[in-house]
Amino acid sequence: MFTDDIGDDYSHKADRRLPSLQALRCFEAAARLENFSQAAEALHLTHGAISRAVRLLEDDLGVALFQRRNRRVFLTDAGRRLAGAASEGLAVIRQATAELRAGARRSTRRVLSCEPTLLMRWLIPRWPDFTARHPQLDFHLVAGGGPFSFDDGVDLAIRRADFPWPPHYHAEHLFEERTGPVCRPDRAGDWLAGAHASPALQAHAPRLHTRTRPSAWDAWAAATGCALPPAPEQQFEHFYFSLQAAVAGLGVAIGPWHLVRDDLDSGLLTAPLGFVEDGTRYCLLSPAPPSDGSPEAKLLAWLREIA
Repeated sequence: MFTDDIGDDYSHKADRRLPSLQALRCFEAAARLENFSQAAEALHLTHGAISRAVRLLEDDLGVALFQRRNRRVFLTDAGRRLAGAASEGLAVIRQATAELRAGARRSTRRVLSCEPTLLMRWLIPRWPDFTARHPQLDFHLVAGGGPFSFDDGVDLAIRRADFPWPPHYHAEHLFEERTGPVCRPDRAGDWLAGAHASPALQAHAPRLHTRTRPSAWDAWAAATGCALPPAPEQQFEHFYFSLQAAVAGLGVAIGPWHLVRDDLDSGLLTAPLGFVEDGTRYCLLSPAPPSDGSPEAKLLAWLREIA
């Protein structure tokens, strides 16, 4: 009786033994496609490797999984049963591994939110330099302006300090905002006059406004003491549009230096009246102070360098 119990237990465990996972992958592909050659191509194996894997699986299970007729293969009843189970099981494994890999990527990736026009006209053109210096770091850039929450998937944010953020947010100063009137070089002589010490804006110069910074012209006038005479005006939805309108020759826009510096260097825009600080600044916001040597600290050092 004791020997019989051991024999039954051993037999039960043997029945629950799993086949080779590689053999199951080969069988599942062959069953799904009902073609050994196509299965071999899908798995980047040879026809012989698929055939041997299926034969080993049949020998292990003690049943025929395919009927082979006229150089074609057809699933048996046992083959169809195993094909369903193998397909479902491999799908579960694929889903689990995909989720684990995605979670690993998310654990190392940092989301950096930046105001849209600054992102487009200043950060992205310089971003290849950062990735070349730190190829191992994974930052995902997203456009966003104004208030935000670190609970919404944002790890870091570059914001202009023109709104109150929660006191527990950590802010690192990047640069002061400096603004000035900009226009196409071929219109400067007609629309703008004077020098840095005595700026002057011609009354007939069309002024370009933006809904996102409605007080930009007033802030510049207050900082310089320059009067704003009545003039033709045009308003755009976003700051970027007003700057593009200036490039197109539609009028004079208030251009923050960081947003127009590339256009000034390329000659698309000119700023004969110069730039003045408007009392605001840009900061890098994070949930906590960046630790020495961290990706956040490396990003902060680079941002200050290019500012």
